Amino acid sequence: MSATLVVPRLARPATRAWWRDAAGLTAWLSVLFVVALWVSGRGLQDLGAGFFTSAGRLTGLLSADLLLLQVLLMARIPWVERSYGQDELARRHRLAGFTSITLLAAHLVLITLGYAAADRSGVVAEAWALITTYPGMLLAAAGTAALGVVAVTSVRAARRRLRYESWHLLHLYAYLGTGLALPHQLWTGADFTASPAATAFWWTAYASAAGAVLVFRVGLPVWRNARHRLVVEQVVPEGRGVVSVYLRGRALDRLPVAAGQFFVWRFAAGPGWTRGKPFSLSAAPDGHRLRITAKDLGAGSRRLATLRPGTPALFEGPYGRLTGAVRSGQKIALFASGIGITPLRALLDELPYRPGEAVLFQRAGRAADLLFRRELEDLAARRGIRIHHLLGRRSRDRASWLPAGYAPVPDEQVLRHLVPDIAGHDVYVCGPDAWTGAVLDSARRAGVPADRVHAERFAW
Repeated sequence: MSATLVVPRLARPATRAWWRDAAGLTAWLSVLFVVALWVSGRGLQDLGAGFFTSAGRLTGLLSADLLLLQVLLMARIPWVERSYGQDELARRHRLAGFTSITLLAAHLVLITLGYAAADRSGVVAEAWALITTYPGMLLAAAGTAALGVVAVTSVRAARRRLRYESWHLLHLYAYLGTGLALPHQLWTGADFTASPAATAFWWTAYASAAGAVLVFRVGLPVWRNARHRLVVEQVVPEGRGVVSVYLRGRALDRLPVAAGQFFVWRFAAGPGWTRGKPFSLSAAPDGHRLRITAKDLGAGSRRLATLRPGTPALFEGPYGRLTGAVRSGQKIALFASGIGITPLRALLDELPYRPGEAVLFQRAGRAADLLFRRELEDLAARRGIRIHHLLGRRSRDRASWLPAGYAPVPDEQVLRHLVPDIAGHDVYVCGPDAWTGAVLDSARRAGVPADRVHAERFAW
């Protein structure tokens, strides 16, 4: 299906330049404040005779703070999400998560060793006594186990063996682990109640994390679904194993979404409908309907082809930073591989540019696999987009985003030949992780400034 969309003035999400700095500064100040609490509680003085206990206190405090920051990174706070984008938030979330778990393990070992030395008892006996006799410790042990499950399933090798839906469900145990740790910290953690400032900080931190989850992960999606009431309008085949789903609803001109963003979708039809799956918009939102396009890559995307008109669609979002808001120049170069064309197809609808100012590189194994070919040819005719199709197998000798036929020539040299002024373009990239990495490396070598490169990877 080919459509010419006239994009009206919609409720676009705003992004302030200082939001990113404010969020990062707040996170670092919380870490510094936690260290200050430990120092004010004689942490440095106690490192002598009570090294294990004092070091255990510090690692416990830092672990708790990073755990709360990790929850906030998961909370889908709109201004944080739009400032960093999902790729960067996911990277920081993993870093904070693994650091927090490492510090938690160190806390458990150091505190047990310190208490065992003070009580002149064995380490195993002391650990058992801590768990069974100290207030809140049984809950804390259960919370630690839940966090351990999250950590194990977040390792790359484990993620590859899990479906996205299963991984996402297991990942929610981070909330359970955080909640179960709270009683232990408030009942037996002297650093949490040592002063009014410490008490106020930790209660504020926990309340902020819980409030962010309730408001942005629960409340906002419920409100938006009740307001817009999306349903499936039609399902259209686009190619081999690829379908587009058109959705209509109420007051879609008030939905703060931009081309290039994605939603987490649930379609109320058949078993397993409660498991959410992320799909990007494949056409610019026009205030009347939305379109998503997906390839059969698993049970979640395969179900789209079976949807019937009128099926209710529940959504979370919009999410993602691959929008016109990050653009800094007039010229644009878009790189898409496979189903990665979806957000870039929407961007080509919405972004303003003159003939000759937009170039699209579309990668596929063969010509029959090129998605939206007619729509893109229509856009090229109307708006002067230059399109380069990258067909065939990629080189196996090196990491390249080009077909194997280009192997003798460095990628950046090919890029500069096809787009001589590439350094003056905003570069948008969407596709599989390895392919995206090759494009980004090539753009960097071709002289594109880092702040003009905008990517969204198909990884979780």
